[in-house]
Formats: sequence, C-alpha cells, structure tokens
Amino acid sequence: MLASFFATFLIGLREGLEAALVVGILVAYLTRVGRRDALPKLWTGVGLAIALALAIGAAFTFSAYMLTFEAQELLGGGLSLLAVAMVTWMIFWMQKAGRTMKSGLEGGVDKALRGGVWALVAIGFVSVAREGVETTLFLWAMVQSFQDQAIALIGAVIGLGVAAVLGWFIARGMLRLNLGRFFTWSGGFLVVVAAGVLAYAFHDLQEAGALPGPFGAGAPVDPATGLVAIGWAGIPFGWAFNVSAVIAPDSALAALLQATVGFMPKMTWLQVIAWVVYIAVVVPLFIRGVRGNRRPRAAQAAAAASVPAAPAAAPSPAPASPTTPVARTTSTATPATS
Repeated sequence: MLASFFATFLIGLREGLEAALVVGILVAYLTRVGRRDALPKLWTGVGLAIALALAIGAAFTFSAYMLTFEAQELLGGGLSLLAVAMVTWMIFWMQKAGRTMKSGLEGGVDKALRGGVWALVAIGFVSVAREGVETTLFLWAMVQSFQDQAIALIGAVIGLGVAAVLGWFIARGMLRLNLGRFFTWSGGFLVVVAAGVLAYAFHDLQEAGALPGPFGAGAPVDPATGLVAIGWAGIPFGWAFNVSAVIAPDSALAALLQATVGFMPKMTWLQVIAWVVYIAVVVPLFIRGVRGNRRPRAAQAAAAASVPAAPAAAPSPAPASPTTPVARTTSTATPATS
C-alpha cells in the first residue's frame, strides 16, 4: 500500500513541481515588469491547461469501463507506451533546456504582451498543458498497473498538492531548494519507473492479443506439464520466470518492487526484454547528460578561481606629525635668456 502511494506521490511531486516552477517564473516576470494587470489572462491559460489534463484523465478512466477486456488492455498498453515516450523525452529535455528555460519563458511573455489578449492566455496554456498531459498519462498508466488504485491515486493528488505549495514558497523566495540535484535524482528514479511502465505495457498488449505471448495460442508449451513454458524453454513468447510461490502477487513486497523497479512475480520474456533494453539504452544516456551538465559548472568555477586577485592598494603614507622634521628640496632656477 505504502509502495504504490510513495511511487505516485514522488511522480506527482516532481512533475507538479516542474509545472509550478514554470508558472512561478511567468508570474514573477509579469510582476517585475509592472504588468500585474496581465496576470488574470495568464491564470486563465493555466486553468484551461489543468482542465484539459483532468478531462483527458477522466475520459480514459470512464471510457475504459465501456470497452471489452481486450480493448481495455489495448488502450492501457498503448497509452502506457505513449506515457513512457513522453516522460523519457521530458527527462532529456529538462537536462538540455533547464538552464535556459527561464530566459525562454520570459522572451515568450514579452512577445505575448505585444500581442492580443489570447496571446498571453496561450502562453499560460501551452507552458502548463505539456506538463499536465504528460503527468496525466504517466500517472494513469501507473495507477492502472497497481492493485490498490485508490491509494495510488491519493498519493498522486497529494504529491501534486505539495508541489503547488513548494512552488509558491519558491516563487516568493521563502524556500531555497537545490532544484538541479532534485531533478537529477528524481529523473533517475523516473527512468527506472518508466522501464517498469514499459514492461507492464507489453503485458497489456500481450493480453490484448496485439503482441504474441503466453495468453495466445502460439505460446510455447512445456511437454511435461502441458502448460505455457517457463524459463529458457519459454523464449521468446512464454514466461521468463514465476516466483509467485516465493513473492505473493498481492503482498507488500510485490507492490514495493512493482512501484519502484517494475518487477512482477510473474513476467513474460517480452516484458523482461523490454525492461532490460530500455534500461541499457536510457540509463547511460541519462548519466552522460548529468555529467555534461556538470562540466559547464565546473568550467565556470575553474575560470572564477583562475582570475588573479586585484593587487592590494599600497598603504598611504602616514601624515607627518608636528614634531617630525620635514625635508625640504630646493630647486635651482634656470635664468632666462634675452
């Protein structure tokens, strides 16, 4: 229970904090340039973006009840793949654009102020809608994969609420947070979580019959038991392993492993392959991006340390005291010639 709550809470906190920081930058800039009269237009765009995200989540949730089981699994698997793609793209986008995000947003506000009313509404909408839709899809995919969906949803809502409060404190200057370190560590956690969502997406697609697997007629069969083969005999469309006798699928340990690393007590070979390939490709790229962001900061620190200090000013001579004799110099005048 706590595992699913913590996983969705952290994702809601991270994704919500990104959106809160974007809004904080926009509000602070409008205040600094003396255009507080434009804030209602900005908040209108932000409100529309939040409404869009909620509408998308509601549409996916309620429409799924009207579908057949295979259609539900196909919808869940497809949306999970989309969510993983969006989250992965956002992680690397933040690595590259995080340092210039503030100047880019302020430049967009300047252009919007020169335009009409809808220009400022649009910049508020676009700036938040991207985060909102991505967060909705990713959280929806995660919540669907958990057995205790209510607790997972509560964790996401609380995470988003905490993010909004933290963003307000940061914008007001009442809280200082090492955002670079926070987004680095939470980004690494998101990479692992996304791998788990990807594996679960393959599970849904196999259950829907969109991908071959142990649920279809083409699954490899163990001749001794007549059941779907497990282990090496099950490659590539059977079960990779089944440790349900050791880790019960409904146990707290199973929920913790699924919420953090995407592990399930019983997984297909396609799930395992998808998880391994994603981690093998994305993790090195993520680490390279983290190191690449550290080099400019290290170079700036080295450049600042190499700047020679300004020479100390020579002490001014002490004024002569009344008892100290002052030497006088005499000059010889050159006579003028007529």
